[in-house]
This record gives sequence, structure tokens and C-alpha cells, in this order.
Amino acid sequence: MRQYLHLRMQLSHVITNMLMAMTKRKLYVLVDKALRPVYGCVQGGHAVAQWMLEHPNSKDWSNDYLIYLSADVNKWKKKLEYYDVKFTEFKEPDLDYKTTALAVFGHEELFKRLKVVTED
Repeated sequence: MRQYLHLRMQLSHVITNMLMAMTKRKLYVLVDKALRPVYGCVQGGHAVAQWMLEHPNSKDWSNDYLIYLSADVNKWKKKLEYYDVKFTEFKEPDLDYKTTALAVFGHEELFKRLKVVTED
């Protein structure tokens, strides 16, 4: 009986962890693909900081998953607006306030075809 209860507790713990992992949503950072990756990631950092400023009490994202994707940010800005998806935009002052990165909470299904930012 004791062994059964121990196994049941372990199974309950595993199921709880799996459910928690499934419900954790990601913060996606779309960086301008025209920028060098290292500079684009800096811009992405600004977009994340801006997102945090705009959502100071958010408990939905707790720094669990942060995904940097290379994208045509102007095209994606229009697409997100079309689908009524909320996003945070960062405009770089040194580039005449050009949009260089977007931060989007959740909506994983939209970004499946985008590639993660790499150095190549």
C-alpha cells in the first residue's frame, strides 16, 4: 500500500509538471532580419524591456520562455494588427525611429515558419 501511494504521488507530480509546462506561454521577439543578428538581438532586448514596462503586473509571462525570431518586422506588424494580436514595438532612435523589433506574448501558432535568429 505504501509503495502504491508513493507511485501515485510521483505520477501526480509528473502530470502537474506537464500541465504547467503546457500552459506556460512564450514571449516572442521578432527582430528585423535586415539587421546583423547581434544588433538585432540588442534591439530585441529593447522590445522585451518595453513589453515589461507596458505590462508591469503581468503574471502570464514570468521569464520562462523567450524566443528570438528573424522577421520582416514591418510586414509582421501589419499582420499582427490584421489579426488583432497585441504586441509591443521598439523604434530605434539612432535609426530615425525605425521599428527594429516586436515583442508578442503567446500566439505560438503564428510564428511556426519563422527561423530563430542565428549568427550566419
